[in-house]
Amino acid sequence: MSLRARLTLLYVSLLGGILLIFGIAIYGLVSVFLVNQLDETLIQTFEDLRQEISVEEIGNLNVLHLPSLDITGDVFVQVWGRDGELQSSNIQLKQPLDPAELQSTKPVIRDVRIQGVHLRVLTVPMQLGNRPVGTLQLATNLGVADATRNTLLTVLIVGSLIAISLAGLAGWLSTARALSPLQQVTDTAMQITRADDLSRRILYQGPSNDEVGQLINAFNQTLSRLENLFNTQRRFLADVGHELRTPLTVIKGNVDLMRRIGDSDDESLSGIESEVDRLTRMVGDLLLLAQAESGKIPLDWRMVELDTLLLEAMQQMRVLASDRLSLRLGDIDQVLVCGDQDRLKQVLLNLIGNAINYTPAGGEIVLGLGKVGNQAKLTVSDTGLGIPTEDLPHVFERFYRGEKSRTRSRDGKGYGLGLSIAYWIIRNHGGRIEVDSRESQGTTFCVWLPLSEGDCVSQPATSNEP
Repeated sequence: MSLRARLTLLYVSLLGGILLIFGIAIYGLVSVFLVNQLDETLIQTFEDLRQEISVEEIGNLNVLHLPSLDITGDVFVQVWGRDGELQSSNIQLKQPLDPAELQSTKPVIRDVRIQGVHLRVLTVPMQLGNRPVGTLQLATNLGVADATRNTLLTVLIVGSLIAISLAGLAGWLSTARALSPLQQVTDTAMQITRADDLSRRILYQGPSNDEVGQLINAFNQTLSRLENLFNTQRRFLADVGHELRTPLTVIKGNVDLMRRIGDSDDESLSGIESEVDRLTRMVGDLLLLAQAESGKIPLDWRMVELDTLLLEAMQQMRVLASDRLSLRLGDIDQVLVCGDQDRLKQVLLNLIGNAINYTPAGGEIVLGLGKVGNQAKLTVSDTGLGIPTEDLPHVFERFYRGEKSRTRSRDGKGYGLGLSIAYWIIRNHGGRIEVDSRESQGTTFCVWLPLSEGDCVSQPATSNEP
């Protein structure tokens, strides 16, 4: 059963239940009201009749005056003696109005059918002291009350059926209009499936803050995110293919050369070894990123003296800078953080290595470390080529390459994974990494990490996406 049909059935069922309860309540109240009116009439007639009743010497009842009979609704009266003989009556009926209660010892009022006529009968035993002297029965016709109740029942049933039918029709039409955006969602999803076009979006003319508007907005956001992920994956596969093709081409060329000359060539073997090392590093970094994003890389949390770690990284990178560049310390403070020492050192080596690779001869690289509030601030500044403004938002993406991207080194050994790994490490230490750059003026990477506040504990997981 469709959602539209289920909602319509729900509306009809709810309305039907409400009308049923309402109808039962109305029918019951009207019935009680009508019967109470008739009972009051019988009781009032009895009270009036008591003044006209006397007891004969032999002990029988004697009614001085009986009310006249009006067939439109007056009261029927029978006076029965203690011996069961009819003493007085205003109707031509010789049998008791309520034979079952004629010998009752207490007043009784109930419905009785006599010769097909529905009557409401009041039976009152009469006593003189403790001695019974007879029975008085009064009755009134329930025909009008029955007709009223039957008419009311018919009106309630017919009215309920009409109301339910109209509600069903209105529910069917209103749900069709309300659910039409969902049909648009379905159609769009099917079109995307058939055409593999994630650029499609659903247009909604209604208010954006209602349930359907929120659903469509969430669906469009999901489509946008899927489109970005799909484009990223496609670019990633293309970049991986490009990065793999270059070293494989070099290896194949060197192998072909050695095959032609029929001898091992030291230069060719060195080229093959270099490219194999490059492939090994790239595959290792890819595996590291994949494991990091799946949460399978545990971090060894301990107290880390960040200033000492920075000095160690600087000493290691001096060899790479040699005399071509000036690598020096700026302002530095003693800083204690909680983290994985090896991973943090990997970030420092990556940032300093990038600065060395992209700073021309005679340039300068300055390392700084300080405290800002409850955070440590580590900076790596260079006077290198800089990064184009349009490339800055993407420098932490895997394999991203701009026209002058720093993710690829000039010697061909870079492949755009180092900054992605650094980004993941810093984020999972509860910090953040920022970059500020101007073309031909230089670049500054700034790493923020929370200062240690006591014992080291694992930081909460954070998103791995830049």
